[in-house]
Amino acid sequence: MTPKLSVAIITLNEEANLARTLASVQFADEIIVVDSGSTDRTLEIAAEFKAKLFLEPWQGFAAQKNFAIERCTGTWILSLDADEALTPELQAEISALLAASPSADAYLLRRRNLFLGRWIRHGGFYPDPHLRLFRRHSANFAPPARFTDRPVHETIALDGVTETLKHDIVHHAYPTIESYIESLNRYSTLGAQIVIDKGHTSDSRLALLHNVLILPLLTFFRNYLLRLGFLDGREGLLLHLYHSTYTSWQYAKAWQTARRS
Repeated sequence: MTPKLSVAIITLNEEANLARTLASVQFADEIIVVDSGSTDRTLEIAAEFKAKLFLEPWQGFAAQKNFAIERCTGTWILSLDADEALTPELQAEISALLAASPSADAYLLRRRNLFLGRWIRHGGFYPDPHLRLFRRHSANFAPPARFTDRPVHETIALDGVTETLKHDIVHHAYPTIESYIESLNRYSTLGAQIVIDKGHTSDSRLALLHNVLILPLLTFFRNYLLRLGFLDGREGLLLHLYHSTYTSWQYAKAWQTARRS
């Protein structure tokens, strides 16, 4: 008997993305949507797709995703962001995998990142594997499986067998430059707290110069030139140019916070 699959998604004003995401997981046995206060059509769209909807004030990425996981009843859980959708090939691959009694505890999913509508294939942005499909209870997990408690880039803590599936999820992340800059600003603020927690701040002018100027330049050189980011055209240029500023903003904000305290 094929084990039950639950899909867990957290949302906040995702009417532009959610229908596409939910349409791609209709093969699942259960869809859990945890919303943190949407004021657009997000809740209506979730209801149209027969998702089980829960309202929870925002607690941070890891806590919000763990809240969603805790409401899943399936043996297997597929955790997705609201702007991600499974390709038809991946839908079929997951269905076949679960029907064949998987031997691994978790699976990495390859991710196609879109920027201004273009699939970014180079510069380290593909295949961009993320651990998204995992067994709810396993001898190798501290049951139930949970996301690590950190401000950003939360991941599932795993001590077990991991494999990578062949097909992709599509990340419809940044349809406009404005949306990307807004995301960089938000994530660099969260990343700055990680820098502070690790004690990687310094009053030294040389350290600040290295962190806010040299590191971003090296990041751009590595991703755009050495990792062939230039092959992704104008979109690749803009993406890597702006992405390199993330490091600069992160360390600058960490320095600013430490300076104020």
